[in-house]
Amino acid sequence: MALRESPFANGFIAGLHSLSWWLIFPCFWFMDRMIAVCLTTTLEKKQRREEECYLGPLRVFFGLLIFLALFVLTAPVALIGFLMWVPLQATRRPFIYSQRTTTNPEEGAVKNLAEGREGFGFVTANLCLLPDSLARFNNLGHSQARANLIGKTIVQSVNRPQNCVVSPSSDTMSHCSRDNLLASSLYYGSIDSQPPSRPCLGFDSSLPLEEVVCESGGGEVGSNTNAANIIVGTEQNAGESDIAPDAAEVTKGNNFNQNSDRCKAGWKSQKLGDVPWEISPLFPANIDFVCLQEVFDKRAAQKLKDILSPTFSHVLYDVGIYAFHGCCSSFKFFNSGLFFASRYPVLDASFHCYPNGRGEDALAAKGLLSVKVQVGRNSQKNIVGYFNCTHLHAPEADGEIRNAQLTLVSKWISDFQALAKRDDEIVVFDILCGDFNFDNCSPYDSHEQKHKIFDDYRDPCRVGPGQEEPWVTGTLLEQPTMYDEEVLTPESLQRSLENEAVRRRFIAPPVGLDGGSCDYPEPGAPWVGRRIDYMLYREATLSQLCKTEIEEFTFITRLAGLTDHIPVGMRLCVSVNTEDL
Repeated sequence: MALRESPFANGFIAGLHSLSWWLIFPCFWFMDRMIAVCLTTTLEKKQRREEECYLGPLRVFFGLLIFLALFVLTAPVALIGFLMWVPLQATRRPFIYSQRTTTNPEEGAVKNLAEGREGFGFVTANLCLLPDSLARFNNLGHSQARANLIGKTIVQSVNRPQNCVVSPSSDTMSHCSRDNLLASSLYYGSIDSQPPSRPCLGFDSSLPLEEVVCESGGGEVGSNTNAANIIVGTEQNAGESDIAPDAAEVTKGNNFNQNSDRCKAGWKSQKLGDVPWEISPLFPANIDFVCLQEVFDKRAAQKLKDILSPTFSHVLYDVGIYAFHGCCSSFKFFNSGLFFASRYPVLDASFHCYPNGRGEDALAAKGLLSVKVQVGRNSQKNIVGYFNCTHLHAPEADGEIRNAQLTLVSKWISDFQALAKRDDEIVVFDILCGDFNFDNCSPYDSHEQKHKIFDDYRDPCRVGPGQEEPWVTGTLLEQPTMYDEEVLTPESLQRSLENEAVRRRFIAPPVGLDGGSCDYPEPGAPWVGRRIDYMLYREATLSQLCKTEIEEFTFITRLAGLTDHIPVGMRLCVSVNTEDL
């Protein structure tokens, strides 16, 4: 049964909700700007060094006075809207479902299992898309402009021509011409509505694209302009998406073996042990599912949905509950921040809010989003997969809260799959990902590292509790240094992560038993840093006909300067025993 798109049961309640929010929004926006004008990111400080010394204090003084006055003037209207808004939350479903209509009625539905192999790509990323004033406490600003640029960056990466391979370390530009690309770029953030006439044409030189080598001639090379500098001072214009409404859409087609050659051959990547891996300045071109965290801002979520939906036709956003709702005793001012985008139809979805949030984390409805998607079908059975994403409690000192939340995650996933299970289905993957807010190297996090959920789900980056694979890198950047030249572009961040000595300067270090930073407990072990963004999978819940193997695990530097986390991606190769179908 298809999901209803609106979070409300009827249009009247939805209209009242929209009215109440628009009564609240002006006051909320003025308060946000009033706080934001007093907070400056390190990048803005660097860019304002050339200004006269008195301009900064004047900007803060007059900005504070103006926004304070406007906040006071609009507060009575906002109070009326707030009194309307609160009771309406009891009738709201905890997510909005958007599906883009296409000319292909069977998009994502595959029928042929002749060889029984297919690959599925997954990505998770924490974007810190809070209201601008709150994002600045994490040394990130301009949330609307960042959302706009992040969405376009993901789309341009995944829609790039398949016969182009990334070669950031190459000193030569074989078969490519940087000048040709610069001449052919249409405008900032543009994406051609038609497929490019030449293999690499259509990349935007304004974005931080790395060198691309094309396997057939006629390609071009992107510019290395860094993304963080682009968004500063352009927030007002960046709010309008210039993605064409009928932009070229990448679909999966109707053959389960579409990617079977790649699935058999694998990718050109490094390999240690049994997991192929790489640190890449691009998002993988074959992403099927995107899970994002900390998309708390409603307008930022809407921008991401508008930009991603031509490629990922099925989107769940504004996920979570508000006000007083259900088992969550504290008032929720923010949703969960979770955002899910899929190329495949969503059959069912469920959200649970953690009841044990504490401190500032209790203001947001953090929880677990569980989704069931249909990735294909044959004449006998539907082919489905389960995808679960979460964002655990943040404060480092509250390990017992995270541990309890992991137990709830395990229970809620089991409950959801028990209710969603059908006899006429083949389950081909079961994924759990998100920002867990603990790592596998800090002695301070030892309790969470031993949780039983790691017996159910496999972590490709983990050898055991407290021990990482030697090829793993941390995913949490040090916020004060995230705008240094060594990590400001995708290519420079890639090089820094590949060098252990440099990596120590920019990745958050492990946390010791006393709560301070520490080195690894085992001398001689590779220095990884805090990896708090996870991508897990399991086989125990799959159909007996299915087996999975990791085709590639990727640390993605594409969002350098746009977030304080490093996205991670994984591609699973699924094998189905077609003789028993």
